[in-house]
Amino acid sequence: METALLVVENLRKAFGGVEAIRSLSFSVNSREIVGLIGPNGSGKSTSINVISGVFPPTAGQIRLSGRSVTGLPMSDRVGLGLARTFQTTTLFPEYSVFEQVLTACHTRFRRNPLTSVFRLKASRIEEREQENKVGEVLDFVGLGQVTNRLTSTLSSAEQRLLMIATALASEPRVLLLDEPAAGMVAEERKALGGLILRIRDKGISVVVIEHQMGLIMEICDRIVVLNIGEKIAEGVPSDIKNDQAVISAYLGEEI
Repeated sequence: METALLVVENLRKAFGGVEAIRSLSFSVNSREIVGLIGPNGSGKSTSINVISGVFPPTAGQIRLSGRSVTGLPMSDRVGLGLARTFQTTTLFPEYSVFEQVLTACHTRFRRNPLTSVFRLKASRIEEREQENKVGEVLDFVGLGQVTNRLTSTLSSAEQRLLMIATALASEPRVLLLDEPAAGMVAEERKALGGLILRIRDKGISVVVIEHQMGLIMEICDRIVVLNIGEKIAEGVPSDIKNDQAVISAYLGEEI
């Protein structure tokens, strides 16, 4: 019986004659943080793009809670509990922080659209529930004091937190984070690490791509290392830190 929450099996992605991913396999258990690291061009973001449904795989399987999601569009994967953030901020600049997160709540809207059109009681109740959830999510990530600000006025670090909040509002079981600490200073990265640990403690599994090795080593339960599209190592942080193949390909002698 399959116990892993997310299973990636023999995943391959080719763009023309270039193989960006070659036979990648790994799994993510419930309440686990898995780091995906490697040098630039190693296939990390391509892997996340295929797993989340941005790109179709050339070969291989992706399973979520035992169900194949390999051929499903990204929107269906979100509905089944797979959410993600992107390297670059993907926000609506004309929206308030509150409105941005509310857009993700609609993936869990249960009522028939007609109930909203005619403002029926059931729809109004659910709308209030969703609005309350937005407030809770924003408080959770540390943005509860800026709910009415336009997303375009936030700092880079705040925008990245808002992307995480938007993903969390879809109620994922697995959250994929693509370089969430990009552009953050040390204090902001430390706060981000605490947030990711709290996400895990809420029962949400996390896959995180990150170049900040201090953060990866501190928060991850396991680490998968890619190089030129292939997995070259997998293990707990202490093992990865001392793996000679990983040191040669990516970490260097300073880690």
